[in-house]
Amino acid sequence: MSDSTITTSDNTVIYYKDWGPKSAQPIVFHHGWPLSADDWDGQMLYFLEQGFRVIAHDRRGHGRSSQTETGNEMDTYAADVAALTTHLDLKGAVHIGHSTGGGEVARYVARYGQSGRVAKAVLIGAVPPIMLKTEANPGGLPIEVFDGFRAAVAANRAQFYKDVPSGPFYGFNRPGAKALPGVIDNWWRQGMMGGTKAHYDCIKAFSETDFTADLEKIEQPVLVMHGDDDQIVPIADSALLAIKRLKAGTLKVYPGLPHGLCTTHPQVVNPDLLAFIKA
Repeated sequence: MSDSTITTSDNTVIYYKDWGPKSAQPIVFHHGWPLSADDWDGQMLYFLEQGFRVIAHDRRGHGRSSQTETGNEMDTYAADVAALTTHLDLKGAVHIGHSTGGGEVARYVARYGQSGRVAKAVLIGAVPPIMLKTEANPGGLPIEVFDGFRAAVAANRAQFYKDVPSGPFYGFNRPGAKALPGVIDNWWRQGMMGGTKAHYDCIKAFSETDFTADLEKIEQPVLVMHGDDDQIVPIADSALLAIKRLKAGTLKVYPGLPHGLCTTHPQVVNPDLLAFIKA
């Protein structure tokens, strides 16, 4: 097992973990906002035990990567992933993205997924095609929602990073739900490791980036997984639209599951991921 860093063309340091046999098929995990590679602990260990090579990086401005002032947008996020996959010389990889990471996967695979580097992709609770309400996307969330995110990050990021996981992210605000303090604390820990400026900028990246053309360009098989009780990225304006834009997409909807389903229900998510990868 190893963890290491690369330095991109703009001198940003990107932290990554790279575990498992270098000869095995690689799975690359892309985390959500404002988290880190650690959000994939339950998947990294599972797929390592299944014999895969598992890789997860901290997006620029997040986790242990540089607290960047610039480049906090999807084109650069995808370019950073391309730099990492080139450095590791990955071939036939499966790219799995959650939430904002799903947008990163869509942009990366569409732009850099040729030449045998990408075999398949998975979008979990992911933001594509576009979250923001526009004339072309009337079912999206209004800009005021994301302005509220920005205001909360600027005013008291530490408290906001308690409120999100203790409430809607994992569905702990639902009647009868049992909140898990360790999960909430771990979300907060990951968030507070990153940079305020990068996190603030990323809100625009995950909410206003239009991934429609990216989805339409992807040739590889794509699994779209989404909980139908996702309070962060509502399914009606994400997965149910994204699947229509994919050439080789499969949609799997999980009744009652929240946005953070990889953490709350790994016993459900992981076997479905394995089946898709092996198919």
